[in-house]
Amino acid sequence: MHTRARLLESAERVIVERGYAQTTIEDLCAAAGYTRGAFYSNFRSKDDLVLALFDRHSADRLGQLERLLDGPGAASAEGVARALLEVNPLERNWILLFLEFRIHAARDPRLAAELDEHDRAVRDALAELLQRCCPAVARGVAPVGGVAATLLAVREGILARTAGEGPGVPEALDAAVATLSAILPALGIVPTPAAPEPES
Repeated sequence: MHTRARLLESAERVIVERGYAQTTIEDLCAAAGYTRGAFYSNFRSKDDLVLALFDRHSADRLGQLERLLDGPGAASAEGVARALLEVNPLERNWILLFLEFRIHAARDPRLAAELDEHDRAVRDALAELLQRCCPAVARGVAPVGGVAATLLAVREGILARTAGEGPGVPEALDAAVATLSAILPALGIVPTPAAPEPES
């Protein structure tokens, strides 16, 4: 487990910076200080490692969203929309890796199926989070699974649209945030307000 964790830690630095196509298994082994044998005892391929990185990154993002939804005080609809769509500039290389790998997977039916499995797991985790943190989602206008799938699709589209650094990027993001902010209350995604403190 330690070897796998170390490979993932070093791979995240190398492959996110260089990109999928430009990174070899030798590069990943060298960065972690392991042999190819150690790599293949933990991952079937470079694709397998990238999927593991995606799983970990998705878990981190969902954790951030959960802290916003379930934290002290109620987050605004705009705050939730930005948490779903906005990407820290430091994550730009993550976006490029994500887009590059999805195109790569589209040409490989086996890998496309594995990526689809990852997508389903993330959708289900988001749906469970929404049900737990936003009870009103059950009374929204659509089933929670469909809401989760739609939010992820919107996020992916915004990631693709804002991967560059052109002048139109902030405008596109602000427009998407404004639109999603108007939709979230109808979907029932409104954080439960913190319970009032008892009067002394």
